[in-house]
Amino acid sequence: TAGALNEGETPDDGYYYLFELHPYESEIGSRTDYIAWSNKSDKLKFTLKYSGDSTDTMLYSRFVVALKTGSTYTPISNAIYVTNPGDVAKYREDYPEPMSKKGLLIQTTPAMLSDAFSLGVNHVIVNIPFNHILGSGIDYEYDGKTYHFNKDVLAVYDDTIKRMSEKDMTVTAVILNGWNDSTPQLYYPGVTKQPASVANYYGFHVATEEGYESLRAIAAFLADRYGSKSSPYGRVSNWVIGNEINNQLWNYMGPMSLESYINEYQRAFRVFYTAIRSTSQSSRVFFSTDYNWMHEADGSLTYNAKDLLDAFNNQMIPGGSMDWGLAYHPYSIPLTEPEFWNDRETGLIKDDASSPVVNMLNLSVLTDYLQQAQFRTRSGEVRHVILSEQGFTSTSVTRGTTEDLQAAAIAYAYYIADSNPYIDAFIMSRQVDALSEMAASQAFGLWHCDTSKTNDIVATMQKPSWLVYKNIDNKASTLETTEKYKALIGISKWSDVVPNFRW
Repeated sequence: TAGALNEGETPDDGYYYLFELHPYESEIGSRTDYIAWSNKSDKLKFTLKYSGDSTDTMLYSRFVVALKTGSTYTPISNAIYVTNPGDVAKYREDYPEPMSKKGLLIQTTPAMLSDAFSLGVNHVIVNIPFNHILGSGIDYEYDGKTYHFNKDVLAVYDDTIKRMSEKDMTVTAVILNGWNDSTPQLYYPGVTKQPASVANYYGFHVATEEGYESLRAIAAFLADRYGSKSSPYGRVSNWVIGNEINNQLWNYMGPMSLESYINEYQRAFRVFYTAIRSTSQSSRVFFSTDYNWMHEADGSLTYNAKDLLDAFNNQMIPGGSMDWGLAYHPYSIPLTEPEFWNDRETGLIKDDASSPVVNMLNLSVLTDYLQQAQFRTRSGEVRHVILSEQGFTSTSVTRGTTEDLQAAAIAYAYYIADSNPYIDAFIMSRQVDALSEMAASQAFGLWHCDTSKTNDIVATMQKPSWLVYKNIDNKASTLETTEKYKALIGISKWSDVVPNFRW
């Protein structure tokens, strides 16, 4: 309702004006280039024509309503993005329905791909760092500019994703931003290369026009290349934007408050989301956190996963809903010991939302939290959750070889995830031990590796966990295979410790 004008105020001219703001623009400022108008006496409605061109900036922009007072346009609404980019998608095939939740981070060699097929894996995960895929050999024209990609590196991804798609595996790609001196526009303004103890990967951003244009083009390239099973390169169905973003070690943007950090991350996330969903209608887009639910946050470079979830959701709502999902990492505490069933001894595991850590032992805390009304999608559904990274070591830091305990932990953890209806996938890290992790007593592989090969991961011998994982989702053999591991956990029946156990 309008009140009386104060002395010296100029009345508005009776119209509402609509402005387009690019992701890197924060306000209307002195601009006068509105893109639509509406008479204030009419029902408020703006109609804009979509060009049909996938590079149309309106897909990625947000829109704000303003009044004109004198020569100035003053915003009077929240700024909202397009919330249904999937309606113009090129690919419209259904989301794949996996036979089970069993997944694995695999080694992308022919022998280990065949091994993954033998294991009966239904979900696979690949990491795609920008600094690896940019280069030469493939020229990509987008919105009047040419971007260059590494042909040889992409050929490996193409072959891997294609072969996995052909086997009806659900492929999850983790998009990462490693350092590359030749692409400074991909890093948040003011950020310089950090030592590995500070930053392994860097945060995506759209704070500058050049950063936005580069990010949008690369996202569009990947979304189109891996957008359909009919593609010659295969299909990625799940996209995870960054890794464990509540810890800037994996998503570095420099010290800042959680609210500022999420504001910057979410603007970039929306660009990925729009590029992916406007290409492949049913693809799912996730962000990732570690298990530090309410633990080890400094509020500047590390943040509680719970607080980050709240901030992401709260900031999303005024800008328009997205069907985001969560890629969660519920490792044991510490990572150097496999038997997570003893993790209550750390004092960090509780059975409610005040828990410092949420891992496999109290996983229902996470899924209960996400069932709250404010977190649900526009259609009232609970958000998609994948456990995109967890592993259990076969070498204890205190006791040496613990291969049977690793096998027991994998069986127990899988049964928990499989019996929770709000978990879509359980993706183990990893198929083969990695030397860098083994040095920290984190031998997560189902296979031992050749320790003489310091520059490569070469499988040598299966561990007991390999057979457990092969049979874990097989009705005819799962209970027989895991029978002997119950004594190590100290149980007589799986149903005593696994809610809704279905086997």
